[in-house]
Amino acid sequence: MKYGLIGEKLGHSFSKPIHESIADYTYEIKEIPRDGLDLFMRERAFSGINVTIPYKQSVMPYLDFIDEAAQKIGAVNTVVNRDGKLYGYNTDFGGMKMLIEKQGFCYEGKKIAVLGSGGTAKTARAVAEALGAAEIVTVSRKGKVNYENLLSIHGDCDYIINTTPCGMYPDTDGSAVDVLLFGALSGVTDVVYNPLRTKLCLDCERQGIRCECGLYMLVAQAVLASQIFSGESFDVKKTADEIYLRILNEKRNVVLIGMPGSGKTTVGKALAERLGKTFTDTDDLITQEYGPISNIFEEKGEAFFRDIESVAVKNVALRNGLVIATGGGAVLRKENVEYLKHNGVLFFLDRPLKDIIPTEDRPLSRDLDALKKRYEERYRIYLSSCDEKTEIDGKIENAVSRITEKLK
Repeated sequence: MKYGLIGEKLGHSFSKPIHESIADYTYEIKEIPRDGLDLFMRERAFSGINVTIPYKQSVMPYLDFIDEAAQKIGAVNTVVNRDGKLYGYNTDFGGMKMLIEKQGFCYEGKKIAVLGSGGTAKTARAVAEALGAAEIVTVSRKGKVNYENLLSIHGDCDYIINTTPCGMYPDTDGSAVDVLLFGALSGVTDVVYNPLRTKLCLDCERQGIRCECGLYMLVAQAVLASQIFSGESFDVKKTADEIYLRILNEKRNVVLIGMPGSGKTTVGKALAERLGKTFTDTDDLITQEYGPISNIFEEKGEAFFRDIESVAVKNVALRNGLVIATGGGAVLRKENVEYLKHNGVLFFLDRPLKDIIPTEDRPLSRDLDALKKRYEERYRIYLSSCDEKTEIDGKIENAVSRITEKLK
């Protein structure tokens, strides 16, 4: 391996496409078990590597030189082999600082709660200190301040930085803390980048608390690392901004919700072609395995259908780079909306009721009366679930253009 990333579990990593967008080198993802780190580091068979959980501190004894900033932090995430000698740096510091500045947070004189106790938590403390925080509280499971007593001791914290893997793919249901309980909270930074929006960040959005996950930090630290690998100097912020937008557009899903007959499948296929994404329809996934939806309703009932629909939704929602058309009733379960929002932007295709034609293959909207009832029941749910509303005037090209423009 010439350049790459080492860690224990890396199936979630976006680092390969990021690094290969920055410079002209092949970047490998290498999972190393804990008992394999010693041999890997002693062999030194690489030119430059990034280091992630759980090895940001473990690699330090193998290094011939550690940058002063990394030494002070106590964690290394970038190692360069120069003529057989290993040099260690911490580009997470710069990446995290750029993310917090991008969020517009002001730490001067504020109380910051850092969740976690590993290498990234050490980096977060250093960044908070550099940004002028008045008090920095480290929260860990077995620490003096832990997740059981955090609220009672430091419920007045101004900002939270989550450095734990809680909420990371594939275990996206978790959240390290309940942000609803922190009355003085101004903002949250979550270093998890897969999914693009963690449960922690979705909870913040619902409460009007500013939050961003770690994709921008990942990109920024990669740009800084690449600069160290190559020895070349370039505009870090400009490069990070450009690559962040490119990776975000590649990885995020576009999710279409709305009434049966509103055009989700037709618009979705055209949109996928325009964006260069893969199209999938959750109803199609269900019929491929269970047969026609009308038969499922008749033979198994609506509750059974909603259960298998939730499974189909979860399976596609945690993937990346899709255009997803959902069934008309998918938003009836809050957990479906939550899963879809992890990696997706939800567009409500708002087609007037008069333009929707009932059909026999839609069990709950086979005639005009049933269709009207569904419309009245669900309209507010569509509005509250979506990130954006797009009116459908009958022309597919117009809908596709509107959605594409909003995505920019």
